[in-house]
Amino acid sequence: MVKKVKPVPTGFPAISLKFTNWIGSVSSLILHTIFFVGSFVLYFWGVDLEKILLVLTTVVSLEAIYLAIFIQMTVNRNTQSLEEVEEDIDEIQEDVEEIEKDIDEMEKDIDEIQEDVEEIEKDDEEDDKHDNATMQSLTEIQTNLVRLMGDIEVLKQEKQEKK
Repeated sequence: MVKKVKPVPTGFPAISLKFTNWIGSVSSLILHTIFFVGSFVLYFWGVDLEKILLVLTTVVSLEAIYLAIFIQMTVNRNTQSLEEVEEDIDEIQEDVEEIEKDIDEMEKDIDEIQEDVEEIEKDDEEDDKHDNATMQSLTEIQTNLVRLMGDIEVLKQEKQEKK
């Protein structure tokens, strides 16, 4: 199976990815803290507190809107990535099922081969028994032939002695 390579986002998706990564960083936390503390320090320089709170509320609201958009884009991208992983898992599961079928077929083939081997062994045993019986018969025939040849020799000698 060929592993899919995720394409690197370009354009606005790349910017949103960098932005959401930066928002979740320590440097973002430090910058926001400095911004909020700095906003309230303006009060000590004579800026009206109501104006500070009005600007701060507007900035925070706009930031929240954009954060929600960027977060939703990240969720959408992750959902798409999860769907791709789900497809890969489905493909892997299909491959595993095919492998299981192949293994089942191999087991059947092995069982058949085992049966064939057992039949061959049985045939070999029968052939061995037959060969042993044949050898025994041949040995008996050979013994009888040797005895007959001996008897013929004896008869020949007796015949020559009678002459």
